[in-house]
Amino acid sequence: MVDAMPLVSIDLILVRHGREVLLGLRNNRPALGCWFVPGGRILKGEAIEAARARIIRRELGDVVPLDGWSLLGAYDHMYTDNFAGAPDVTTHYVVLGYRLEVIGDGPAVQADDQHESLQWVDIAQALRRSDVHDNTKAYLR
Repeated sequence: MVDAMPLVSIDLILVRHGREVLLGLRNNRPALGCWFVPGGRILKGEAIEAARARIIRRELGDVVPLDGWSLLGAYDHMYTDNFAGAPDVTTHYVVLGYRLEVIGDGPAVQADDQHESLQWVDIAQALRRSDVHDNTKAYLR
């Protein structure tokens, strides 16, 4: 399926103090080894709002609110590899980017199995860093 059509996913852009973004160091393909915003695929038969709630809980835990997110837009993410590591199979995601401005220091989130660690990163620095994926930088411009 990955070889034949795009996947639909949701990315979560959590911003603190208007100048920092929460990024995770990816443990899996695509974007393995890059800093990227949390996110995940929408499952067949799953409504967008239900998918967003599931992804928020899985990627960020119970401390992050389900309400208050704003849709930034739809984005194309193209990768030369795929989550299964199948040779010569590229990936095309159509991603719905959602942003939430957090109050104060923000929630104390823990990395899940898809991320080696999570960090708050200054947005201006993230835009300059080579280890922050270009698809994440598109949300920050």
